[in-house]
Amino acid sequence: MIEIRWHGRGGQGGFTVSRLLGMAASIFNGKHAIAFPAFGPERRGAPVLAFTKIDDKKIDDRSEVEFCDYVVIMDETLINTSLTTGLKDDSVIIINTQNPEKYSEFFPKPNRIFYLDATQIALQILKRPITNTTMLGALVKVSDVTDLEACYQSIDKELSSGIAGKNKLAIESAYNEVKEYQR
Repeated sequence: MIEIRWHGRGGQGGFTVSRLLGMAASIFNGKHAIAFPAFGPERRGAPVLAFTKIDDKKIDDRSEVEFCDYVVIMDETLINTSLTTGLKDDSVIIINTQNPEKYSEFFPKPNRIFYLDATQIALQILKRPITNTTMLGALVKVSDVTDLEACYQSIDKELSSGIAGKNKLAIESAYNEVKEYQR
């Protein structure tokens, strides 16, 4: 099973992107997936967690992700030592940042760190700092959890036609811009 943990803030679309990924993997790639949030009555700007689990067989475990394969950090201000809890030795961390070197000490080797300025991409394309689909594009590039076409299909199915095109452009832009931090 592939397990992904999304760290964001209320209003950035963390739960939406976990569902979009689950839909892309299950409906359009024939796998099994579940997606769910972990938050209470938080408001816009409060820290939010979301999870996506993907497998080739039915997923019965509906608990929070304990040991993740991928950690997607939609807002770098959320980075602290608690984010290292539940990392596997080969976990991949994807950070929305211009300065990945600032966070190298938080994520021990052999964990790999990928980064991009998802906020800037979102501002250019969506005209709002909502980084969920940009981070999805980065995840698709550095993993084999699904493909771009399945993501586009899930966006067409889930989002209104007025914003679907821009979100697909944001995914593609992030897919092309994400880089690995060499340490």
